[in-house]
Amino acid sequence: MMNTLEGKLYYSIGEVAEAFNVNTSLIRFWEKEFDQIQPRKNAKGNRKFSNEDVKTLELIFHLVKERGFTLEGAKIHLKEEKKETLSKFEIISKLKKIKRELLEIKQSLDYN
Repeated sequence: MMNTLEGKLYYSIGEVAEAFNVNTSLIRFWEKEFDQIQPRKNAKGNRKFSNEDVKTLELIFHLVKERGFTLEGAKIHLKEEKKETLSKFEIISKLKKIKRELLEIKQSLDYN
């Protein structure tokens, strides 16, 4: 899912929304709800999300959309256990990526 955002310093709200497969309005809503998300804005007011913002959004997405947390629950979780949760989440993300890569290797071997 999120591996589509790699290699840039900043991402537009459209790029972020597309990577999460959500509407830009949800990203703006989460920005208002979570103090941890603070994109830069240019003179036109266009948001530019840093890699750190994207990681935070990924964690919020995981908590709310995948684990079923309420917004309040996600806020509390982020404040109290962000480092630990982020660490576990990064490990899970890396393991999922390794699994995808292994499945791709398996498929290529099955065709030979």
